[in-house]
Amino acid sequence: MARQHVYRCTVRWTGDLGRGTREYRGYSRDHTVHVDGKPTLLGSSGLSPNRDDRRYTPDDLLVAALSSCHMLWYLHLCSEAGVVVVAYEDRAEAILEIEADGSGRFTEALLRPRVRLAGGDPEAARRLHEEAHRKCFIARSVNFPVRCEPEVATGPDPSHGAADPSRSGPRST
Repeated sequence: MARQHVYRCTVRWTGDLGRGTREYRGYSRDHTVHVDGKPTLLGSSGLSPNRDDRRYTPDDLLVAALSSCHMLWYLHLCSEAGVVVVAYEDRAEAILEIEADGSGRFTEALLRPRVRLAGGDPEAARRLHEEAHRKCFIARSVNFPVRCEPEVATGPDPSHGAADPSRSGPRST
């Protein structure tokens, strides 16, 4: 029997501008997303009037969930395989298509993880992206394709060299 985990959140609309939803343009799309014991996220709509572009949208959070789930599985698998990852960045994107009636759906997502290794086999590191993708809870749950185009590099990160004064922590000499 499969184990089950239950996730809960509270989404609260905070966008009443004094007249409720009497008019489509008369209310804000602002809302909060709260999970007990965690910081509250400020949310809005990415496509509606009266939105706040400084807040997260459900669309943003979907892409972030895909990207972070893949990353966390990847780091786990690398750790088990003796592949030492010292940097990871993903510039993920997804395509949302809107129909004439205003409904829409995501049609695809693309993850572009850039990984820097300090040890281990680079080919194994590339292959582990495929396994991470197969195990990612979020990618396995969506009804659109999620592609992954990883880049794997080895050696010191040129953007974080020893001369970088913003780098913290011990340095090897």
